[in-house]
Amino acid sequence: MTTNPSSTYLKIKNSHPNFIETVEALGTAVKAFGPIDEKTAQLIQLAGAAAIRSEGAVHSHAKRAIDVGVDQEAIYHTLILLTSTIGFPNVAAAMCWVDDIIDGN
Repeated sequence: MTTNPSSTYLKIKNSHPNFIETVEALGTAVKAFGPIDEKTAQLIQLAGAAAIRSEGAVHSHAKRAIDVGVDQEAIYHTLILLTSTIGFPNVAAAMCWVDDIIDGN
């Protein structure tokens, strides 16, 4: 699976290219800042997306995690680990959003 940006992201990129360039540069810079590998980084970002109940970001980071070789079991485990932190209903919602991506493969 190659990650294709959402239509919303592309619309923002088209209308505000300098903003998106800055956001992308920030993402690149923070990943290069420390020792965390790309797989772990995507799982951390997936967990953050689930915690703030961002369906679009969960979709994005699930796709990106798969693209860098994270297996489905690790993706679901990442979300399950959040249960005592964000609650079962939030985890269930995030798992459903991940299903959207995995079932779409």
